[in-house]
Amino acid sequence: MNELYQLLTGPMLWLTFFVFTFGTLYKLLSILVLTIQKEPFIMSVFSFKYGMRSILSWMTPFKPVSMKKHPVLSSVIYVFHICLFIAPLFLMAHITLLDESWGLVWPSLSDSLIDYLTLIVLACCLFYFIRRLTQKEVNYLTSQSDYILLAIVALPFFTGLMAYHQWFAYGFFLNLHILSGEIMLMAIPFTRLSHMIISPLTRAYMGSEFGEIRHAKDW
Repeated sequence: MNELYQLLTGPMLWLTFFVFTFGTLYKLLSILVLTIQKEPFIMSVFSFKYGMRSILSWMTPFKPVSMKKHPVLSSVIYVFHICLFIAPLFLMAHITLLDESWGLVWPSLSDSLIDYLTLIVLACCLFYFIRRLTQKEVNYLTSQSDYILLAIVALPFFTGLMAYHQWFAYGFFLNLHILSGEIMLMAIPFTRLSHMIISPLTRAYMGSEFGEIRHAKDW
């Protein structure tokens, strides 16, 4: 078990950051190349002003019309993404590991608060799962890969909760937590999870087109 831990926190961790970093760069570069080749006009209408206006407007809770029409789903999406990023970034155990490995350190949140954020993430994942099963229009568009991606996102939080509280087999859940977290990071550039990379670019383009050409709002 100790050998597996050393593997996961050593070579596997470096491989994860390599795949995530260069996979993300490849994703961005491929989008740029395809844009220049197939739709070069996009570059001519891009506006930093209107692009940022659109991004910030869509980040503001219930400012877009679509959010107002679906308040429950919009609330879950908003809370889910906030907790998804805050929980792992401000967990003391993660910050300590980064400090020991690379000297990176920043303020942390209390472990009890991180616990609540983790439970919120898991509750949101359960909401998404039930929604895909019960809503006909969503279920129709759902494939097996969607459930796999949902599990990839949920597993690091579930195993992290189990490992932190040392429930049941601590060593097993600790290693599974590290492995599942690494799998999620490596999956980001190559799956639908890449929307975290693509969405700001898409939103910036939409905002630029609506603001620069149509002189209208896109939210």
